[in-house]
Amino acid sequence: MKNKRIELTLFISIILLSLFGVIMIYSSSYIWAEYKYNDPYKYLKNQSLFFIIGVILMIVVSKIDYKKYFKYANKILLLCITLLILVLIPGIGSVRNGSRSWFGIGSFGIQPSEFAKLGLIIFTSKYLSNNPNSMKSFKKGVLPILVITLGMFGIIMLQPDFGTGTILVMTIIGLLFIAGLDIKIFVKFGIVGIIGVVGLILVAPYRLKRILSFLDPWSDPLGSGFQIIQSLYSIGPGGLFGLGLGNSIQKHFYLPEPQTDFIFSIISEEFGFMGIIIISILFIIIFASCLKISMKCNDLFGKYLSFGITFGLIFQSILNLSVVVGLIPVTGVTLPFLSYGGSSLLIIMVSMGIILNISRYQE
Repeated sequence: MKNKRIELTLFISIILLSLFGVIMIYSSSYIWAEYKYNDPYKYLKNQSLFFIIGVILMIVVSKIDYKKYFKYANKILLLCITLLILVLIPGIGSVRNGSRSWFGIGSFGIQPSEFAKLGLIIFTSKYLSNNPNSMKSFKKGVLPILVITLGMFGIIMLQPDFGTGTILVMTIIGLLFIAGLDIKIFVKFGIVGIIGVVGLILVAPYRLKRILSFLDPWSDPLGSGFQIIQSLYSIGPGGLFGLGLGNSIQKHFYLPEPQTDFIFSIISEEFGFMGIIIISILFIIIFASCLKISMKCNDLFGKYLSFGITFGLIFQSILNLSVVVGLIPVTGVTLPFLSYGGSSLLIIMVSMGIILNISRYQE
């Protein structure tokens, strides 16, 4: 039975966290924006525009019956794969920060790998709902999804974008596990995955440098260990209440691109432990609400779709925070809702719109 009301607590939490992200993007970026573009409001204006568009999209998508994605899942996946291939072609895709993973549109950039994550979740959710008892068989159940997932991972690695590729793979493995993947197959996945990661590290020297700098950042404090060291210098002085909004020291050309991957460091520095607690509560409310919607959904497609979106966001958040505090090597993954990035914010808002629509069908 359709409920006309959406999950209001989830909606308000998304708006609050995203608005705080817009504020922190300005606070963390105005020094760099003034230096690079002679406009301290450059990143603020861009993100504010994407925030407004994102909220509108979230509201619109929340009114679209999520079951329509079931019908068009194959076409959505095909479109995502096509975009991933097109972005690799010189003259079509543009290079930013060493990766050919963007479509340049004026001063804005669209990252098709963000769309690919959602497209693959939709397709996998359809496949699992059509084959509810297939996870016990590797060939008939797991292999088709595994081939498509690793194929998309391979295309993303050509950009290269290891962080996004990892999120994509882990999200689908999480979905397969929830669908009843045999634990023996799951363990084999883990072993193959570890071997694959080691291989990717060995074939790319810069990844090995990141591993070494993670183990001992001070071995190369001005090179591969620079970001981690500056991030920890940013988190450390925050104390209980922080230095105050706008008073970060590390954003003054110490921490590179503080508005993206390392925005949590600036939040920690300016708002301290209490700021971390507040945004953590908002994250927990969002993730708990999404998981609750997944569990209460009686439709298999809706259940897998909402869980896949939620698990992907949780994994990405944990990955980003682990990097920022020095638990794992730098991966180049943004923090959902908070980091600067139009493509990321739009897809997150659309994804939340889908989950809000699923909440309308709860009993």
